[in-house]
Amino acid sequence: MVHFAGALRRPMMLAGFVLLAIAAPSNLKAQSNIKVGATDIGGVVTGAKGPEAGVWVIAETTELPTKFVRIVVTDDQGRYLIPDLPKADYSVWVRGYGLVDSPKMRAKPGMHLDLTAVIAPTAAEAAHYYPAIYWYSMLKIPDKSEFGGKGPIPAKVTLDDWLVTMKNRDCIGCHQLGQEATRTIPAAFSDHKTSEEAWMRRVQSGQAAGFMVGPLAGHLGGVPFKYFADWTDRIGKGALPQATPPRPQGVERNVVITEWSWGQPDKYLHDLITTDKRNPTVNAYGRIFGSPEYSTDTLPILDPKTNVVTSYKAPVRDPNMPESLGPGHAAAAKPMAPSAYWGDQQIWDTRVNNHDSMFDEKGRLWLAAAVRGTANPSVCKKGSDNPYAKNFPIEKSERQIAMLDPKTLKYTFFDACFGSHHLQFGFDANRTLWTSGGGLLAGWINTKLFDKTGDTFKSQGWMPFILDTNGDGKRDAGDTRVTGASGTYAVMPSPVDGSVWYTIGVFAGKSGIVRYDPKTELSERYNIPAPGFGPRGGDVDSKGVVWVSLGSGHLGSFDRRKCKGPLNGPKATGDQCPEGWTFYKYPGPGFKGIGDNSAEASYYTWVDQHNTFGLGNDVPISTGNLNDGLIAFKDGKMIVLRVPYPLSFYTKGLDGRIDDANAGWKGRGLWATEGDRVPWLKEGGKGSLPIAVHFQLRPNPLAD
Repeated sequence: MVHFAGALRRPMMLAGFVLLAIAAPSNLKAQSNIKVGATDIGGVVTGAKGPEAGVWVIAETTELPTKFVRIVVTDDQGRYLIPDLPKADYSVWVRGYGLVDSPKMRAKPGMHLDLTAVIAPTAAEAAHYYPAIYWYSMLKIPDKSEFGGKGPIPAKVTLDDWLVTMKNRDCIGCHQLGQEATRTIPAAFSDHKTSEEAWMRRVQSGQAAGFMVGPLAGHLGGVPFKYFADWTDRIGKGALPQATPPRPQGVERNVVITEWSWGQPDKYLHDLITTDKRNPTVNAYGRIFGSPEYSTDTLPILDPKTNVVTSYKAPVRDPNMPESLGPGHAAAAKPMAPSAYWGDQQIWDTRVNNHDSMFDEKGRLWLAAAVRGTANPSVCKKGSDNPYAKNFPIEKSERQIAMLDPKTLKYTFFDACFGSHHLQFGFDANRTLWTSGGGLLAGWINTKLFDKTGDTFKSQGWMPFILDTNGDGKRDAGDTRVTGASGTYAVMPSPVDGSVWYTIGVFAGKSGIVRYDPKTELSERYNIPAPGFGPRGGDVDSKGVVWVSLGSGHLGSFDRRKCKGPLNGPKATGDQCPEGWTFYKYPGPGFKGIGDNSAEASYYTWVDQHNTFGLGNDVPISTGNLNDGLIAFKDGKMIVLRVPYPLSFYTKGLDGRIDDANAGWKGRGLWATEGDRVPWLKEGGKGSLPIAVHFQLRPNPLAD
């Protein structure tokens, strides 16, 4: 039997109604301790047993230029204070674990508003609000006895291969699994005889279908459909998560979340950027730019001071170039089969394909963006006099570089020979922009030289990764190229010694990290030992330690200073320093039968080198893609910065900016955008827009 969306009993939500603000009975002593300013809304949240600690209070308005939401958490006495609200009428309600949404109350800034929490009548209604990881961890994993050719799983597939696909690549690498839209079958596919057939049809939908069907039906032999079907069938029959999420504790209660709707309802965003990572005061209080990747050429722009969203349509140099879709890209030109939401409509139509962007020290925006078709000019290819092309010719690149001056909107094309994916500025005098996505090589732009000469080809260079196999400290014939893994993914310049680190093997081959030394043009490879696997995005702290999100459900760190053996030479092929690795398990439940684990599928880790958030310098912060938020690692503890509304927050990156170093908590914060390729699967459904989110940390839950 196919269980589809709508078959589950949804909570009876009074939240759809807006009621007049009526004070609920509350602790008068607690009430008197709340100082509600002219731009605040504050009060006490009480339930059947008294004050409700660690629940969210949400204020939402549509009276500003774009939809605006601000969310806070109650303290241990149930008190809350929503600070600094723009002038508007707000709907205010309570959401929390163990509850269903309270009735929405109408309020204005300056009001004291007490709220009554509504206890969930059933466990199922309570579980509706759980983060995706609590549902996704219910997916069964094949027993070890089913691998090695003993069953329908292809003989070459290992348990780790299976887990990497389920937790790091393909479906879960582009959108969240476990929220209500994916733990049920859309009604459009309910006519299939079995849930297994419905899942086979489901993944054929849309322009990314090939990147779901291929791994599931090809690499894993179609076996995952059986397990996905079993998962949704059990949930459809009433199965619930065995674990329950804790309410926010400690500093988690000090978090203030602000959201703005931006973008388009049928498009998605991969990333946003707010400042220069090297100096996070650049572009203080300035506009924020989104990167829409394969979905569109139109970049959304948010002005958080005025709550106004505008846009900029990025151009290409060649007006006749085809769309950046199809072969060589991670999206097709046409849907493989109609979508349950958009039918056979082609909703992605980009040529620019802006994956992400970076601000430089001048406040200019550098974009990983296509400027032409994939065929490289002759200067990049074999036979060129270009010294880099002589050493390593490159025939094509799917995505190049562009630069946008936000003040003048002047757009400059940079015709890079190597491909671009992620961008990061180095800490050197040449203001080098390093890129990933060009294969197993380092690619860079000397932006200082480019500013001086305007010469695209003189300002760029690239070098394949070469291991110093003979240990002589020179790049020569006795050395070995790095092979056996998919190309670079994350790019991570070190502020310590000028080296540049990369993650490799994200999509195929032996996974690990590579260190490239621009001085010697030599590299070092460090494979990820068990229990870690499946790297994605990462960053480097001010001590040179690499931090990486791992599909194994860990935050991994690698400290090269801990290595005991030779870092170069004939034996330094990747496994020479397991002692450099340390693994920290992410929060949330794990899959059964594979030992102690977290089902978290973090996409990216960013290091807060400059205390832009308030937890201190050098705090690694990961995207909690199944935990509906961000996850900071501080003093050996995981701190969850959860976005409770709308449900199903999934981001692929983050940034930190200091708007005013003298303004306390109000002058700094983290920024992220919803990065799910299918944002219509979140709470609100089709028609809702992606959201830009600002995370701030108060000294206490009532700080104004």
